[in-house]
Amino acid sequence: MKRKKKIEDMLTADYYSRYSGLLALSDFSIMIVDPEGKILYEFIPSPDFCKYVCQSDQHTVCRACMDCINSGRGDTFVCPNGLKNVVVPILDGDTPAAYVIGGRVYSRETEYQKFMLDISKLAGQKQLDAEFVAKTCSMLKTAEQNKIDAHEQLCTYIAQSISRSLTHGTQAGQMQSIEKDMLEKKIIDLEAKNNSLMVNPHFLFNTLNCIARIAYFEHAPKTEELIYYLSDLLRYNVQNGDSLHTIRAELDNIEKYLYIQKARFQSRLQYTINVPEHIRSCRIPNMVLQPVVENALIHGISPKRDGGKIDIYAENHGDKITIFVVDNGNGFPKDVLKRLREKDGSGRELGLRITDQRIKQYYGDEYGLEVVKSDYSGSTVSITISKSLIAR
Repeated sequence: MKRKKKIEDMLTADYYSRYSGLLALSDFSIMIVDPEGKILYEFIPSPDFCKYVCQSDQHTVCRACMDCINSGRGDTFVCPNGLKNVVVPILDGDTPAAYVIGGRVYSRETEYQKFMLDISKLAGQKQLDAEFVAKTCSMLKTAEQNKIDAHEQLCTYIAQSISRSLTHGTQAGQMQSIEKDMLEKKIIDLEAKNNSLMVNPHFLFNTLNCIARIAYFEHAPKTEELIYYLSDLLRYNVQNGDSLHTIRAELDNIEKYLYIQKARFQSRLQYTINVPEHIRSCRIPNMVLQPVVENALIHGISPKRDGGKIDIYAENHGDKITIFVVDNGNGFPKDVLKRLREKDGSGRELGLRITDQRIKQYYGDEYGLEVVKSDYSGSTVSITISKSLIAR
């Protein structure tokens, strides 16, 4: 009981804030439970399928998790419904005082089990509406194995961090901070790589170039140009990884992206890029502008019947460079804007949140992404970087 009280006392602090930089990069379930399976704290809630269909009640974990807890050592396992889970003990000395449980997600290898679930049987067992069970089932996530692995590392870090706090109090704070920064950068890099195209690039580029040549022989110069632009765009995304390169290269990539989109939207999309030449030689992380411009187009301009305009420009203030992406679209919904400003991205704002984290990793906390303005007349998003990184 004393150990449980120590855990509960620690959880009265703002634990989400302590790990918010990491938690914003994962949307899989993470919770802390006591040795009896009672849920003490939820960083990221479990899927409704687990809460209402698998668990005996909303405050106690499922039987599969309890079996793992009862082993006393924690482990990764696949539940009877095919969901991957991780259970990591929180130790007070050598004794488990609580457990971090995370995951509850399908891998590509286990996803097939989702489509084999007997919805009617599950609904009958829990006395639930079959339509509700089917809906909760459809909302279960599937992820690549490397993302699941990163989530397991996050759960392990949280468990070890709390274990040190139980055993050593605040003495372990500096070590935890260093480990947290290392893990955060690893997950950020993983998210950036997951945004890359997951297909053999040589096959893709050769196919696109072949189609472009067919367009040439069929006297379709506009189609040929668009295909070559698309090929360049994809090659840039794949080959540059997460490296630093010039703003000039990033803008060239964005201009090709907008050119392709204009072929789709026609007169509904206008855009300008006005960045001084001396700024273009500075270095910036790969694919920083892309999510901002894409957000402006898809969520700002696209929903408007008459379309709109995107303006990209930059300003130099001492040692800082700020790039602005301005649109006259619908602005951010209030809930999305609130999560962005509270550094709590999890939905459509996750891409912007990751972009902000990547910039901070390279330049420091005083740099990053900010929503400067968002209302019925449109949005302005700024990206501030250091001028110190100049191309040589």
